[in-house]
Amino acid sequence: MKKNSLYKGTLQNIILKLLSKEVKMYGYQITQRAKELTEGELEMTEGALYPLLHKLENDGMITSEIQKINGRDRKYYLLTEKGKKHQAVQENEMKSYLLNLSTIFNI
Repeated sequence: MKKNSLYKGTLQNIILKLLSKEVKMYGYQITQRAKELTEGELEMTEGALYPLLHKLENDGMITSEIQKINGRDRKYYLLTEKGKKHQAVQENEMKSYLLNLSTIFNI
């Protein structure tokens, strides 16, 4: 993470949201998409990303598959049905949270 520690508590939500928009993504792809969408504001480190991916996989929210790309193994992550449901709930909670923050900071 680069500039803002506020992202730290929402990384799981961010990962699930990104995966909900793609069929599957690999770790580096997740970090680059987050960086691109935030115009460089959010730079996820491997040390932040991979423990969350492992936790999400252990919790049954995502699954992974290995594919050979140019002779190298690449691990892709996909949302499970449980993960899709959880992501939708988390997204609604996050939208409510952001609306409340906006209300507070715009007074």
